[in-house]
Amino acid sequence: MKYVLVTGGVVSGLGKGVTASSVGVVLKACGLRVTSIKIDPYLNTDAGTMSPFEHGEVFVLDDGGEVDLDLGNYERFLDVTLTRENNITTGKIYQSVLEKERKGDYLGKTVQVVPHITDAIKNWIESVSVIPVDGTDGPADVCVIELGGTVGDIESMPFIEALRQLFFSVGKFALFAEFFNGLFKTCTNVLLAYFLKFCQIIISFCTDLLLFWRTGQDHFCLIHVSLIPVLGVVGEQKTKPTQHSVRELRALGLTPHFLACRSAQPLLENTKQKLSQFCHVPVGNILNIHDVPNIWHVPLLLRNQNAHDAILKHLDLSSVAKPPNLQEWTKRAETFDSLTNSVRIAMVGKYVGMSDSYLSVVKALLHACIACSSKPMIDWIAASDLEDDSANLTPEAHAAAWKTLENAACVLVPGGFGDRGVKGMILAAKYARENKVPYLGICLGMQISVIEIARSVLGLERANSTEFDDKTPDPVVIFMPEGSKTHMGSTMRLGCRRTLFQNPDCITAKLYHNSDYVDERHRHRYEVNPEMVSILEESGLKFVGKDESGKRMEILELPDHPFYVGVQFHPEFKSRPGRPSALFLGFILAATGQLEVYLRNPQNGSL
Repeated sequence: MKYVLVTGGVVSGLGKGVTASSVGVVLKACGLRVTSIKIDPYLNTDAGTMSPFEHGEVFVLDDGGEVDLDLGNYERFLDVTLTRENNITTGKIYQSVLEKERKGDYLGKTVQVVPHITDAIKNWIESVSVIPVDGTDGPADVCVIELGGTVGDIESMPFIEALRQLFFSVGKFALFAEFFNGLFKTCTNVLLAYFLKFCQIIISFCTDLLLFWRTGQDHFCLIHVSLIPVLGVVGEQKTKPTQHSVRELRALGLTPHFLACRSAQPLLENTKQKLSQFCHVPVGNILNIHDVPNIWHVPLLLRNQNAHDAILKHLDLSSVAKPPNLQEWTKRAETFDSLTNSVRIAMVGKYVGMSDSYLSVVKALLHACIACSSKPMIDWIAASDLEDDSANLTPEAHAAAWKTLENAACVLVPGGFGDRGVKGMILAAKYARENKVPYLGICLGMQISVIEIARSVLGLERANSTEFDDKTPDPVVIFMPEGSKTHMGSTMRLGCRRTLFQNPDCITAKLYHNSDYVDERHRHRYEVNPEMVSILEESGLKFVGKDESGKRMEILELPDHPFYVGVQFHPEFKSRPGRPSALFLGFILAATGQLEVYLRNPQNGSL
């Protein structure tokens, strides 16, 4: 297994995830199989209980893993299906070590950060890196590892040490040492055993002596992402922050083989020379990732700088790799840059102050808009600004929110938890329903549409979700029976679940190419009350998708509306560049007036 480690320095938020994903794209374009691992040094076991305001969205995997949003980037860029084990956290590592300690697996030894924690990290990386993620058998050729945070953070120190050890434990000489060690353990001849032990010592000595040159050189590659700022007064590209970051990294035992330098403008040649001189990195290995119109240009930037050749040469993979084929990426990036038409999308949510809170939704909208030859113009609307109380407290924000909603071509209400902003979401759903504006409700957005119809159409004025009012006389949305009310982490209905279409003539079934079912990812602990379904359908609302038991409502539609769809699952998590989510595609087609034409022949994808 070959490893590419991506670390970051100077400041957070430089785009290590996009850089790691782009490196994977370029290597995959060379014909190699690539997998990814994200290391998050926080103590949480997973991202499931973390606030979107602090950490961005929680990305959900097929196996139900609640992971860092960077794994969403990996899946979208590399078109792979990762597992929860591909996201390593400090919490997971310590939990596994403490469980072994309680079982007595350490045979009474004092359990310490070194070697027990570091060994657990190395073992986790080595075991996960060989799990196939691309639908084929056998391990990948390259594993791209992203270390979260910045170099020097206290919480990442055990991971830095483990990765330093991993660098020295992979390679030819290390394999020879393991071979002799295995012979020694199984040998019965005392003299031969001592001879083999002597050989093992010699090999170990050579391993230490030729650390960089032989051991990790062709199995381990370190790319350090850093910032090259430009001070407004001076106007000069400053390399000192990167120099200090590399110095810190080298002091911890790791020397970068490549620098991925983030900057607003392309690096000047003298800047590269200076970085090379003070950071001990060849000029040809200094990669510049400057600001681009869209992130699909990043793999092309790396290709244009021959990053693939340098990385392949470093990993001794040049003989098995092909020239990179990035025609689809080039076409996609250029198509987006040349688009002139746009579609206004009103995103009515709770966490609109931080766009990363809905990152997968934004990417799914982008994928769908590109397929419809349009640029997405997302208007973020704080749901609370639409509420009547806002008209009195913040009248300007209230008026601006309603003006934005009324100018939008379509309305999307994404997922969320808690009662803040719920009244505003209900008003947005009502506006879309009454004015025949395309509406897509995801998870909470579906439940909102159910509450709104129960109140406005059926006259159940106090209809609500028990999440917001546990004493409501008309609980149209209820807590799932199998859920836990005492523990929050990993207690929801998570992962890929099957939804069966109840009506082959519904819009959703047609968008999924007339399939009998669809497998999508879920993350919720509340659901439509099955006892209220018959009453709700009297309003004209139709539940066209249900789970395999037939008791859990998954998809709703309004037949007399151009596009009014609510889904309990999260279709955004499976959207890919060049292969947009069916529901997001239908949503944008409806907003641009192309849906009817598409539905006449959805198989050929003509718009």
